Amino acid sequence: MLRQELLARYPRSRFNDEGPTVLSGDALAQFLRGHTHAITGLDVLDDAVFRAVPELRLVSKYGVGLDMIDLDAARRHGVAVRWTPGVNRQAVAELTICFMIALCRSIVPLASHLADGGWRRGGGRQLSSCTIGVVGCGCVGQQVARLCRAFGATVLAHDTRAYDAFYRDTGVTPVALDVLLQQSDIVTIHVPLDATTRGLIDAQALGLMKSDAFLINTARGGIVDEQAVKRALTEERLGGAAFDVFAVEPPVDRELLRLPGFIGTPHIGGGTREAALAMGRAAIQGLEGGPGSIDLTSNT
Repeated sequence: MLRQELLARYPRSRFNDEGPTVLSGDALAQFLRGHTHAITGLDVLDDAVFRAVPELRLVSKYGVGLDMIDLDAARRHGVAVRWTPGVNRQAVAELTICFMIALCRSIVPLASHLADGGWRRGGGRQLSSCTIGVVGCGCVGQQVARLCRAFGATVLAHDTRAYDAFYRDTGVTPVALDVLLQQSDIVTIHVPLDATTRGLIDAQALGLMKSDAFLINTARGGIVDEQAVKRALTEERLGGAAFDVFAVEPPVDRELLRLPGFIGTPHIGGGTREAALAMGRAAIQGLEGGPGSIDLTSNT
């Protein structure tokens, strides 16, 4: 459907059907040559790519993560980068809630035990009794907070920006990061990956969390120190963790993936049919500066 919609507007469009799903370096430059406009997802757009394809004038982003695009390099080379925030917020928020319930009720280990012939009935806890800490209160973080409040949970939030109206309207309490980590039964990450957030949840941050607390990352790999999480789980200093994103994808640390207190999924947060359609249409509209799209390299 999306292909037909794009071809209806741009009949000479070219699709990456033959190479790797994600392109970078020379392979990406070669694919983009001869094109002034492009839609990219997880492809790595850096200074070398922009330099190799001087005819490229506009990039419209499929999805919401921007850590794979060097915006300063795009600006230097006169390439407009358009992006529509929040188009997959519901899909990612629902996966986050899924992780919360799965961890609270030990669904994965109990299902595995049952499949092996066992019959161990777990107890667990309800979200309504939890204090949930939302790190990053942008589009996705706010939607996660709303859903958690609908369950009756107490919600704390930390963000470098002030969202006073949202906090007031939803009953969410803004706190410092260390307070959030110390008081939350579940900590969920919803910040972008950049120089200020890389390694944000490290061994020191994990040390502030309750020993039976859960950590969830559906934002970006690299924000959480995966080795520190593995040690905390192994030493029973963390109750459990669930990641949809990893520093290296696919992840290479099989030991982490196999820990009984860990749930891993292959970056499926924004992968619902509804979200894919919304992200695709937003990217197509971004080629023309459609409603909701933001020009990230504009000086105005």
